Amino acid sequence: MRINECADWLRRRNGFLILSHHRPDGDALGTAAALCRGLRILGKTAYILENPQTTDRYTPYLREYYAPAGYVPEHVVAVDLADEGILQVNARELYTGKIELAIDHHPSNTGYAKETLLMGDRAACGEIVYLLLMELLGGVDQETATLLYIAVTTDTGCFRYKNTNPGTLRVGAALLEAGAPIDLNRTLFMKKNRTRLILEASIINGLEFFMDGEACIGVITLEELERIGVTESDMEDIAVVAGSVEGVETSCTLRQVEERTWKVSVRTGEYENASRICAEFGGGGHGMAAGGTIDGSLEEAKAVVRAAVEKHWKER
Repeated sequence: MRINECADWLRRRNGFLILSHHRPDGDALGTAAALCRGLRILGKTAYILENPQTTDRYTPYLREYYAPAGYVPEHVVAVDLADEGILQVNARELYTGKIELAIDHHPSNTGYAKETLLMGDRAACGEIVYLLLMELLGGVDQETATLLYIAVTTDTGCFRYKNTNPGTLRVGAALLEAGAPIDLNRTLFMKKNRTRLILEASIINGLEFFMDGEACIGVITLEELERIGVTESDMEDIAVVAGSVEGVETSCTLRQVEERTWKVSVRTGEYENASRICAEFGGGGHGMAAGGTIDGSLEEAKAVVRAAVEKHWKER
């Protein structure tokens, strides 16, 4: 679908429920809430399904948009979701196979929805929803701008990541002009509590380097998380830590989520091959930021990741 087609699709319908992915980031949550608010301004009934994995950082921005108990939607929409396999955990039983519209910016989107608004050149899904709301409403209010600013800055690392482009900056400027507070940059990207800093130190101290030091693997175990006293809020954007070492092109972060299950996040600096690396173990994402899951021991997971990196080393 194109922007105008998606806008027409939404205008003709009512009774929406908006979903996102598991372990949601600011792009997924900010986009969902902004779309929900925009639809309400349009006179529609719309809610987002509360994601149980939402961290405390974002909850204050979302509460008023949560669906009440027993709400039965007429239409289900997903945002920032490339594959139903990573649908938020409390939606999988009820809504797998029932998503009518997907709004997404992941080139690896599997086409699971009946209709898809996919703009793979956009750095954040929040950019797409901004364009969609401009088509629907002709503008955004301050609260919507704040939600979308959270979305756009999250997926661009406050406009530091290589996915940032002139269009991203134009959307960011428009959101600030609409009233999004610039102090969000400090709140979201500069403030860190003590447990987060200890966790970062632990990752850096344990980095394993390969490919002549241009690739590395960082590990986060459940035991280490318990020892440090980490909360889910401390894990926001943790995958960037391993890649902050000078000279590293490809960084891989392995986070233990169960005894033999590891969530893998891959970040690259110059070569847009992260999605291809993660596809080797069933994952996907963007060219320079992707992820997936590996079952096995830590050493088995490391071996799989190493082999995938080596196979796609510095591919363009």
